[in-house]
Amino acid sequence: MPLGRWMVADQEVADAMARSFLGKLPVEVVDRLLAEGERSDYPAGTTIYREGAAPRTALVVQGLLRVYLTSAEGRQVTVRYAREADVLGIAVLVGGPVNVAVQTLAPSSLFRISGPTLTEAAHQDARVAWAVAEELNRRLYETLQQTAINTFGSVKQRVAGHLLDLASAQQRPQGRLVARVSQQELADAVGSVREVVARVLRDLRLAGIVATAPDSVVVVDAARLQRESWEPTAE
Repeated sequence: MPLGRWMVADQEVADAMARSFLGKLPVEVVDRLLAEGERSDYPAGTTIYREGAAPRTALVVQGLLRVYLTSAEGRQVTVRYAREADVLGIAVLVGGPVNVAVQTLAPSSLFRISGPTLTEAAHQDARVAWAVAEELNRRLYETLQQTAINTFGSVKQRVAGHLLDLASAQQRPQGRLVARVSQQELADAVGSVREVVARVLRDLRLAGIVATAPDSVVVVDAARLQRESWEPTAE
């Protein structure tokens, strides 16, 4: 869909909108979402949504965010990473609130999407309802794929994912992503041996994705590390 057909005030927002599932919606719906929305910028390490807060829907314009659940004992599990052109909060429009939190892992920019406007459009226009259904289906398949990676993924995938989870759980507002873990602890966590994990860390270090110390790993490029945890790689 040509961007010129939309009421564009922020080209970066329009570009992200075009790449997201929202770009498939009728022009008049996109125009209304753009007119009613608002862009906000957040530093790395910001918790932008907490458990129990009112549901919100937002388009990721820039950055990398983590959606996670927290147990009663304080343990965290990541359920999703959101990148540019992803949309947060679509499931709650259909299924209602869920007790998740959202944290920025890198400087991020979000564009607020009016949930009532999108819900009303879905009720009135089958094209919008189908686009929302397709997005929910995509999210389901991604969740299934992530479950498979966690269980059957390569050592590199599991190391990358565990490092990102550890570092994000320990991150402070505007702070660096640092996973305080030894190579042996990392190997035990991903079900491998220290020598194999050491080779994985070396490859990640040479690629400029992480920096290593005896008892910690600094995440230099969170977005690339997340891709390493998701995309199949040869060991």
